[in-house]
Amino acid sequence: MMMMMTESITPEMQTCMDDCMDCHKMCMEAMTHCMTKGSQMDMSMMSMMRDCAEMCMMCMNMIMGGSEFMGRTCMLCAEMCDRCAMTCEQMSDDQMMMDCATACRKCAESCRSMQMMPV
Repeated sequence: MMMMMTESITPEMQTCMDDCMDCHKMCMEAMTHCMTKGSQMDMSMMSMMRDCAEMCMMCMNMIMGGSEFMGRTCMLCAEMCDRCAMTCEQMSDDQMMMDCATACRKCAESCRSMQMMPV
């Protein structure tokens, strides 16, 4: 685990980091899953999942670093997770995509709760 820069990681911060980690992992797995499906692959969906995974990683780093931009980063992450979830939910016949959507929704909720945190 990376060094914690902040004085204290609150339970809310830890939950948000855990949910970001799960969402990152699910987006990466869903991307791999889509690539194996071949012709059904949608490039805009792939880039959405990649962007979401990147944003989740950045969000974790901002929280760990105690960045003053943490709140705004979490808000953007929530927005991207919601968008990614909507994209994944279009493939409702695919369990992997639905699992990814669930992880994205959970992460968005955690990120939104971080907005209330004082910096």
